Amino acid sequence: MATPVGRIEKEFLFKALYEEKLPVMLVRDRTEYILTLSQPAGHELVFYPDRPLGKLKNNSKLVLLFDYRGQVIDFNTEIISQKDDLLYCKAPDTLYKNLDRNYLRVDTPSDLKILFTFRGDRYNLTFPKISEYESIMSEDLVRTLDPRNLTGLIKQIASMLNNFADGYRIVNFKDKKPETTEERIVSETGKTLFIPSTVGFLPKTDPYPKKRIITEDLFKRYLESTGVGASYLDDNCARFLKNKFNDGIFSDAWVPILFHEYVIGYIHIWIDKQGRLPFDFSVLDNVYQYAKVLAFSLKENGYFEHGKVQNQPFEGRVLDISASGLLFSYPLGNTLLSTLLVDAELTVTIEAPNRSVHVVARIVRRFKDKSASYFGCRFLNMAPEDMRFLFEHLYGRQLDTNDATFLSGQV
Repeated sequence: MATPVGRIEKEFLFKALYEEKLPVMLVRDRTEYILTLSQPAGHELVFYPDRPLGKLKNNSKLVLLFDYRGQVIDFNTEIISQKDDLLYCKAPDTLYKNLDRNYLRVDTPSDLKILFTFRGDRYNLTFPKISEYESIMSEDLVRTLDPRNLTGLIKQIASMLNNFADGYRIVNFKDKKPETTEERIVSETGKTLFIPSTVGFLPKTDPYPKKRIITEDLFKRYLESTGVGASYLDDNCARFLKNKFNDGIFSDAWVPILFHEYVIGYIHIWIDKQGRLPFDFSVLDNVYQYAKVLAFSLKENGYFEHGKVQNQPFEGRVLDISASGLLFSYPLGNTLLSTLLVDAELTVTIEAPNRSVHVVARIVRRFKDKSASYFGCRFLNMAPEDMRFLFEHLYGRQLDTNDATFLSGQV
């Protein structure tokens, strides 16, 4: 993911830009320009372009990119003025490295039309909703479990849970709305409440790349949202664990059952007998897989069919595009926004005058302002001939071997 550069590193990079005369890339109207910093960076950046830029509007925004010893850096700036073949720009607040895109973003060419369609089915359900998307793919599921027979599957899961838990419950939020603290925090976050030992602490960190665990910090933030004062958070956490211990629970876990953006229920497991090993992350991994199989089984058995909605193509306002991804916006207030979540996948159709490109894109980031929500998307497994066509259409030149290396594996 793109990482903001710190102040000291930012000053160092601008110093290197000037002293080493590093080329800075700008693409406008399918033309690639190389800019060179003509004086040390201050409150403004003064660039000398390698060819005439033509007249640019003051206050126009530019996206610039450069390579410092194999590390690709980009930043946004704003034009102040042009004078004597020099381009005067505002110094940016932030530079970004570790980009999750791999080529320069450009304004969308006027001859491109871009349509989006949700990949797979969409649903409008009455279950608790979260702001992330959980893919339910059959190839991810445990092969020893049979999702076609729902009743048999639940018996299989129950038998497996008994291998490491003294007790379990499988709860469906269709039949029971979230009421307890555990149910509410699981349904609101879509994450697992994991208590390895009720005489210890909630987890301080979450080891999973895609965060799954309700850490102590997240638990305290939830308590604050319910009205608990900051000075009472530690006491409330301690009391929460002590109450469990007093109830005879020594290890505890509440794992949500996720379907798309919905929390449809949870699997609760616990240990209440002395001498049994407490739960660890390997136990959670197993229960997490059982929850995925259960959600898939419910889907395959038609449990969500009543909530399926028609999947129509839609147009977003594409703000910029690169050879490996794009950024689009959609106005606030539209019901479509509730399904445009991080990790959701879209089929993108890019229509050019002489050719159309169809590619899958995954939403990798989402943010909003007062008027719209914005979605950064990464193209997935684009066909080489489509990559070449899109590259040449966006940048006005052929894709060479250096570009191919630069483009591989990122966005």
